Amino acid sequence: MNDSTKYVGLDVSKEKIAVAVADGGSRESARYWGEIPHRIEDIRKLIGRLGDVGQLQVCYEAGPTGYLLERQLASMGVACMVVAPSLIPKQPGNRVKTDRRDAQRLAELLRAAELKPVWVPGKEDEALRDLVRAREDAKEDLLRAKHRLGKFLLRRGVCEPVGVRAWSTKYRAWLKGLEFDSSALQTTFDEYRLSIEEIESRIERLESEIHTQAQKSRHAPMIQALQAFRGIKEIAAATMVAEVGSFLRFGKASQVMAYSGAVPSEHSSGAEVRRGKITKTGNSHLRRIAIECAWSYRYPAAMSAIWVIRSWPLPSSTGYCITHTSSTSEVRATG
Repeated sequence: MNDSTKYVGLDVSKEKIAVAVADGGSRESARYWGEIPHRIEDIRKLIGRLGDVGQLQVCYEAGPTGYLLERQLASMGVACMVVAPSLIPKQPGNRVKTDRRDAQRLAELLRAAELKPVWVPGKEDEALRDLVRAREDAKEDLLRAKHRLGKFLLRRGVCEPVGVRAWSTKYRAWLKGLEFDSSALQTTFDEYRLSIEEIESRIERLESEIHTQAQKSRHAPMIQALQAFRGIKEIAAATMVAEVGSFLRFGKASQVMAYSGAVPSEHSSGAEVRRGKITKTGNSHLRRIAIECAWSYRYPAAMSAIWVIRSWPLPSSTGYCITHTSSTSEVRATG
């Protein structure tokens, strides 16, 4: 271990940063440096006071402040690790939590090499991830808005016509024709309905930008390649790429499954093997979209009309192979 290395733990919040330093080659507890405002100029002053940037190792927990601090430190030449909060070793008997103690604990664990880093996306990776997550948020808002309108109609004793499926074209036409005696009720109904239309417009705008990114961004080749798999279309492929970043980070499929929390839990001892439900400890966005794609994949493969027309004049022995090859190429090309 390099005795001149300083291991710096940062407990980061919106307004301030608590700083602790542990000296390399020492078993002494990390010393508390103090608190600084969470501003770039104060961070730069802190790094200048700590000494040679080549002898600094800095870490902080991943959280709501994102990766801006890591990028700021990297621009100063400082090695910074963004730590996975769920993998930080805990002391069961320690019931006191303060910013000071958290910073000291991070510095000591960093010195002991007991911390696990998270993947820090690049700016373009993070932008795509924010985009697909904004669509997910809009879809959740849409579901809530539909529930609000449905429960409002239920309270007023208004039921949809028999045989009309909810939120179909006929259902929406029926909604537009509804009228209430009270102006208060009519205004409430109109606002609930308009909020649904506004959210749907927002989803269309987001999906349009996702389509643009899937065609023109540096992620386009991977997004289009993933769509060669049955059950994966453009939105799902873009979500997977946004959440994973580079698939080269993983050496085998089981590592990707573990990253998404889709591996079974296990509590085995001796000769007894006990496995349970999936851990759900990984990336929930990736896990959700992968499971949805699996639901689609379980259905029998179906040929689209254009593939049927293309392969119909061909002999059955060769038609299958030619159609399969051309269909895969078409999926890759169209995205």
